[in-house]
Amino acid sequence: MFDHVGVQVADVPGSTALYLRVFAPLGFTEGMRFTAEEHLIVGIAGPSGQPQFWLSPAMRPDDRELHIAFSAPDRAAVDAVHAAAVEAGLEVLHAPRVWPEYHDGYYAVFLRDPDGHNIEAVFHGAPEA
Repeated sequence: MFDHVGVQVADVPGSTALYLRVFAPLGFTEGMRFTAEEHLIVGIAGPSGQPQFWLSPAMRPDDRELHIAFSAPDRAAVDAVHAAAVEAGLEVLHAPRVWPEYHDGYYAVFLRDPDGHNIEAVFHGAPEA
């Protein structure tokens, strides 16, 4: 069901250090770090090594959105989520596409739910030929 979760924090480096220190007994490590639009984003991984808990800067300090990504079995399912969201009147933040900045084959749609949260359907497949 869940692919990954992202939370907005006031201090990405500080929160990263805290989570890594406190949850080290659970095997937490820094799985990925990158900058997008001059903002640091860090993906924390568990024992699998796959980043699944993401920390990003708070864009709206008084109203921090939650980010939840749901696993999709294939690209067609991502496209079907997009179609259903449009039909339901949800705001589409990013239409389905490949996101090579995450990894080859990362295919996702990003939506805004009625409470303002960023929700995603993602398929981790091989890149299209």
